[in-house]
Amino acid sequence: MDRGGDGSSWSGGGGGDPSAASATPSRYESQKRRDWNTFGQFLRNQRPAVALPECNSNHVLDFLRYLDQFGKTKVHLQGCIFYGQPEPPAPCTCPLRQAWGSLDALIGRLRAAYEENGGSPDTNPFASGAIRIYLREVKECQAKARGIPYKKKKKPTKNDDDSNSSSSSSIPFS
Repeated sequence: MDRGGDGSSWSGGGGGDPSAASATPSRYESQKRRDWNTFGQFLRNQRPAVALPECNSNHVLDFLRYLDQFGKTKVHLQGCIFYGQPEPPAPCTCPLRQAWGSLDALIGRLRAAYEENGGSPDTNPFASGAIRIYLREVKECQAKARGIPYKKKKKPTKNDDDSNSSSSSSIPFS
C-alpha cells in the first residue's frame, strides 16, 4: 500500500462513514471510485511508474490528453471547411475529443477523491491553476470549433420558479 508523507493511506475507499460501506454507493460515488482507479492505473502504466504522492499537475494533464483518444465529441480543426459550424452538413476527418463538460466533471470527482484518499488539499494536483487553464482552453477551443460562443449559464433563483411573484427583482450571481 502506498503511503503519503503524513502516514495516511493513499489507496482504498476514502474517509467516509464505515457503516456506509454496506449501502449501495451512489452513482457519483461509483463513478468517482472508477475514475480514481483509472487514474491510478494510468500512473502505474507510466515508465517509470509514478506513485500517487509524487503525482503533479503535469501527470493530470497527460491523463486528460490520454483520455481524448476515447472521446466522442467532434472538434473541427481550424483548416476544416466545417470549422465554426454548429451542425456541419457532412462528415470530416477532424478528431474526436473528450467534451469539456466531461473533463470538468472528471476533474471535480478526482479532486474530491484525491483528498478522500489521504492527499492534502494544499498539494492537490487536480486543483492546480494549470488544470483550470487547460479546462478553460478546451472549453473555448471547442466552442469556437462548433461556432457556439460559450455563455455562462445563469443560476436559477427562487423567483425564477415563481413567475407570478411581484418580487422578481433579484441580483444574479456572477
